Amino acid sequence: MSKLALTFALAAGLTSHMALPAGARDGANYDGNWSVELVTETGALCDARYSYSLSVQDGQVRPIARAASSAATVTGRVGRDGAVGLNVATSAANGSASGRLQTQSGSGTWKVSALCSGRWTARRQTTRTALAD
Repeated sequence: MSKLALTFALAAGLTSHMALPAGARDGANYDGNWSVELVTETGALCDARYSYSLSVQDGQVRPIARAASSAATVTGRVGRDGAVGLNVATSAANGSASGRLQTQSGSGTWKVSALCSGRWTARRQTTRTALAD
C-alpha cells in the first residue's frame, strides 16, 4: 500500500489537461510554480514525506514534470480566494487534498481513503533571470 500512497503524493502534482470553464480563471493570482511537501500524520502504510513541484496556470494545477503513475486520474484547481481542491482516483483508492494558497505560501490537508492522511505546505518558487552586460 505504500506504493498507492506514493502514487497519490506524486500524482497530486498532476491534473488532466481538459479545458476549464471560464470561471476557472479565477485562480490566476496564484499562477506560477510551487514547491509542495506532504507530511503523513496518520496511517502506517504511507511514507513520512513526499515532495513535488507543480504549476498553477489560470487557476488550473498543471504538472511541471510527469512523475506519477498514469493510472491515476487527477483533477484540481485554485479558486479566486486561493482555495485549493484536488481529487485523485486510482483503481485501488481515492484521495483528496484541500487547503488554501496565499501570495507566497499555502497549506492544507490530504488523505487517501481510510489508509492515511496528513498535511501539506506549499511555497511559491521564485524565478531569477540573469542579465548580460
